[in-house]
Amino acid sequence: MDLRIVNYGAGNIKSIQFAFQRLGYEAKLSDIPEELVEADKVIFPGVGEASSAMKMLKESGLDSLIPKLNQPVLGICLGMQLMCNYTEEGDTKGLGIFNTNVKRFSNGVKVPQMGWNTIENLKSDLFKGIDEQEYMYLVHSYYAENCDETIATSDYEIVYASALENDNFFGVQFHPEKSGKVGEQLLKNFLDL
Repeated sequence: MDLRIVNYGAGNIKSIQFAFQRLGYEAKLSDIPEELVEADKVIFPGVGEASSAMKMLKESGLDSLIPKLNQPVLGICLGMQLMCNYTEEGDTKGLGIFNTNVKRFSNGVKVPQMGWNTIENLKSDLFKGIDEQEYMYLVHSYYAENCDETIATSDYEIVYASALENDNFFGVQFHPEKSGKVGEQLLKNFLDL
């Protein structure tokens, strides 16, 4: 299987590669459009700040390529947020793949939300073999608002979309690569799509 990780300078890439290695697959980094278009599956990671990440995507032309991909694409953390219409972080226009916006948690809670939280209202083959109320590992100060494309929710001050799906595009706010056996099952499910 040709598995590619979008390489645009804003990734938690090593831990993702190791997670797929444990499943017996090599995930190669790429910023070459032809390689991404021809891959069987694409991972769109992200760590850092939204506006600078979007700037890097635009400079490489990947901002126009990613929404046109036809194979299963998995956005992780900031990757998922950038796939939304808009994020308050850096007042940033997103890729518009998911029809929702990203907002900042209020000052009423500790930000970032860092650590383990449960996922529920699971609605996709991405969660095959995963039970309601399983724990996933999160680190984020911004959240995607619930919408018709929400396939899992978490609760931290507000119930928000911790996973999204639109056609061949999937996004998860949590880090499956850091979420033990449950995260590994989700990555395996993604490979099986």
